[in-house]
Amino acid sequence: MSGSHSRQGGQGKGVGARSGNTRKQTAREVALDVLTGVEQEGAYSNLELNRRLQQAGLSASDAGLATELVYGTVARRNTLDYFLNKFVQKGTAKLQAWVRSLLRMSVYQVVYLDRVPDHAVVSEAVTIAKRRGHQGISGMVNGVLRSMLREPDKLRIPDDLSPEERISLEHSHPQWLVKRWIKQYGADTAEAICQANNEPPAVSVRVNTTMTSRDQLLDEMRSKGLDAVPSAVSPYGIVVRSGGNMALTSWYTDGLLSVQDESSMLVAEAVAPEPGMLVLDCCAAPGGKTAHMAELMKDQGRIVANDLHAHKHQLIREQANRLGLDAVETVTGDALELKERYAPASFDRILLDAPCSGFGVIRRKPDLRWSKTAQDVRNITQLQHELLDSVAGLLKPGGILVYSTCTIEPDENEGQLTRFLSEHPEYELAKDHSFPDVSHDTKDAQGGSLQLLPQYFHSDGFYIARLRRLK
Repeated sequence: MSGSHSRQGGQGKGVGARSGNTRKQTAREVALDVLTGVEQEGAYSNLELNRRLQQAGLSASDAGLATELVYGTVARRNTLDYFLNKFVQKGTAKLQAWVRSLLRMSVYQVVYLDRVPDHAVVSEAVTIAKRRGHQGISGMVNGVLRSMLREPDKLRIPDDLSPEERISLEHSHPQWLVKRWIKQYGADTAEAICQANNEPPAVSVRVNTTMTSRDQLLDEMRSKGLDAVPSAVSPYGIVVRSGGNMALTSWYTDGLLSVQDESSMLVAEAVAPEPGMLVLDCCAAPGGKTAHMAELMKDQGRIVANDLHAHKHQLIREQANRLGLDAVETVTGDALELKERYAPASFDRILLDAPCSGFGVIRRKPDLRWSKTAQDVRNITQLQHELLDSVAGLLKPGGILVYSTCTIEPDENEGQLTRFLSEHPEYELAKDHSFPDVSHDTKDAQGGSLQLLPQYFHSDGFYIARLRRLK
């Protein structure tokens, strides 16, 4: 998010926000409402932010500032608290949620944003504290922030920490998770993962090849002044380095493109469905991979797109309709019960894009790192195992089953693969497909499966395995 921001996020008084107030909210007030909602009600930062931005009607640059403040403050939470606890007498845990959020957000600007002058950060925080609280609170906020500015040495991370403590504080991830990644990947890779998780996600789109080609769409984008380049990860992808929200373009409305992460595009490619095939997508919502498979099939054949939740049924339908795809048939139900619904050995291809811990998409969902526990990982691995086991019989001999997750957790990835192959001798790893080369890490060089880490291509962390059912 670039652009300089005036101290008052709003456009002056009397513009009237929708809540019936006469005064329009500033960018910082919107951000504070979102952060307090995340903290108190456990709201998801992305959903809460979208809702509040729609209500507030901020200018583009102020919406950008509010977005940066929310995601940055959520992402850097434990580092901000580490600094704050040196200045808040009773510790941050004793503060009211909104006061804690206000202080975190202010420290985030002081430490991580260089375009907002420190005095502006303090005066805006004090103004908000006066509006929302009493004199005592605004005095405390003023005192804490001014002490910080006077003692910048206290806003440093000490040198004498263990690797997991240092990485946890420097890149703001919970220590249990850092420790786990150090054990799984080594300290250097663990640090690179944490660092990548704090970078803003790239904007990438998938070209609907039933309507246009990548070259053609790239030419159109460039002729409209967009900075767009072909994806190095997927032949169907375009990375848009500047160009705003791609879902608001006519290309999107007309079905020429979908907004999708580059790593995620590799999943449908691994399924490699062909025109005329019968394909099962077990956990299909919101339907991006389903639609990609239909595009690869040139919209000939049939994809059964199943999802557990009836309301998500509509999302898959909307995607297919927007992209002009008729091959997609949506069904609602528990993926564990698909084997009761369809005859054994009836599908040419099966995609199980399994529910997972989501540790590959922390860059997009910064709150994930704070909300998940080691127990959550254990619970989800059991479900993944049951899902794989239950859909295995639905594939025709000679067919391909793709198992994918958006996590970097070995127990959910290689661990599942090893266990599945040991329990299903009728399956083998299918090595006849070329994945992008990430072989600077030898573990990924084996054919048939791929573990992408978020630092490899500046895209999401993903795991993809191709399994073939033997004749």
